[in-house]
Amino acid sequence: MSTTQTHPKAYADLLQHHRDASLLSSTASLLGWDQEVMMPPNGLAHRSNQLAQLAQLIHERSTDPRIADWLSACEADESLTADPRSDAAVNLREWRRDYDRATKLPAELVVELSQTTSRAKAEWAEARKADDYARFAPWLDQIIGLSKRQAECYGWPEEGEPWDALADGYEAGMTAAYVAGVFTPLREKLVVLVDRLMGSSTPPSNAFNELKLPIAQQEAFVRRVSAAVGFDYRSGRLDTSSHPFCSGTHHADIRLTTRFAEDNVNDALGSTLHETGHGLYEQGLPAEHLGTPRGSSVGLSIHESQSRLWENQVGRSRAFWTWCHPILVEHFGDAVAGLSADAVYAAANRVSPSLIRVEADEATYNLHIMIRFELERALLKGDLTAADLPSAWNEKYRDYLGVDVPSDAQGCLQDIHWSMGALGYFPTYTLGNLYSAQFFEAAAAELGNLPAMFAQGEFAPLLDWLRKNIHAPGNTYDSADLCEKVTGHPLTADPLLRHLEEKLLPIYGL
Repeated sequence: MSTTQTHPKAYADLLQHHRDASLLSSTASLLGWDQEVMMPPNGLAHRSNQLAQLAQLIHERSTDPRIADWLSACEADESLTADPRSDAAVNLREWRRDYDRATKLPAELVVELSQTTSRAKAEWAEARKADDYARFAPWLDQIIGLSKRQAECYGWPEEGEPWDALADGYEAGMTAAYVAGVFTPLREKLVVLVDRLMGSSTPPSNAFNELKLPIAQQEAFVRRVSAAVGFDYRSGRLDTSSHPFCSGTHHADIRLTTRFAEDNVNDALGSTLHETGHGLYEQGLPAEHLGTPRGSSVGLSIHESQSRLWENQVGRSRAFWTWCHPILVEHFGDAVAGLSADAVYAAANRVSPSLIRVEADEATYNLHIMIRFELERALLKGDLTAADLPSAWNEKYRDYLGVDVPSDAQGCLQDIHWSMGALGYFPTYTLGNLYSAQFFEAAAAELGNLPAMFAQGEFAPLLDWLRKNIHAPGNTYDSADLCEKVTGHPLTADPLLRHLEEKLLPIYGL
């Protein structure tokens, strides 16, 4: 059979095979969402078996020996690969990466990981609720052990470490050495900025952040804001969970969750805008490429850039609050009537070193990420045990943020990620912050006066720009290439530091 006959058939087979596998993955995603949001507690044992079975089926499809033959045939066909940015070449590049990675894991390890993390997530939630780290520690031990086995299967360069092998699954090519190189100078500059702000004699009032407001009204408020910035509720929904997240099955079924506390509407709004940013990205992916890499998001740092951009560059801007303040008064009436738009804006940007990452202000947030990065490196190297995690955590919070941790629920139990087996994940948050600031500067340079638009409730121009430049390309470019294509420059911390200083110093009278 000729090359021209063989290779298009091989590509069609690959396309169908991976779209079928994508259906299984989306089903697992929906079951995971249900476990966090709707499932009764007694359903856990059966749910873990369901997810394990799906994980096994997905792994079997991902490691099907026919994929190797199909890929080899397609990769030899220049009509498919000559243009590295063509739809076919992008799909083949990512399918090859995924296949090479998946075939390194034995099926029994995949099943064990799925069963363990499904149960560990539930145990984490209960341990956090009861402030009982001892309940979760054995599960973390298991996850660290399984993660080390994962890393050994993947392998890492001689000069690298186990963390690199896991991180590569979240952000292609990310290594601990690269992350440390980015984090060290950024940490030094952030510490100087935070110290300067904390030395101000005129910090903004915290009154807005301490108001007690009915949760039902908060939910209506954040839903309205989420819809106003562009989230399509015909293709998504908003619920509550202990740890806010964005999930779903495809671009037309996106599940957001947030959380509420009577005395912190700003946290609910920030969490909702954050997850809305993720949801907008998913809703903006090209529908015609559903189930393929070309129709998928880039690495997690780009995904995070979208959530942090809407949460911070938009939702914490003065222009946003010029528009949003009347809506706030409409929903909460006399309870907020005494607060001006400027007062709410200043309170939304108040800097205070704190315990909880998801409630952290922009200036201190990345310090939380740096702590987690260093701890999970130590866990994977064997320099730190699960039993010793609380004391190591508490020491770093004193050193980096100057705060004492009163309980494990407010300390090492606060994040869900390790219970999910997501080691190597956290630095994508800080990289996402850096990308978000750089993308926003590029959008402002092209679109003009974004603050004037936001003040009028006009968010569509920014969303359209993001759809064109970030969402529509899918996984055509890796994170670094996408950044350079869109902004004209490699990733740098300068835009983020400019954003923080230009906003926060005037708020603090500096």
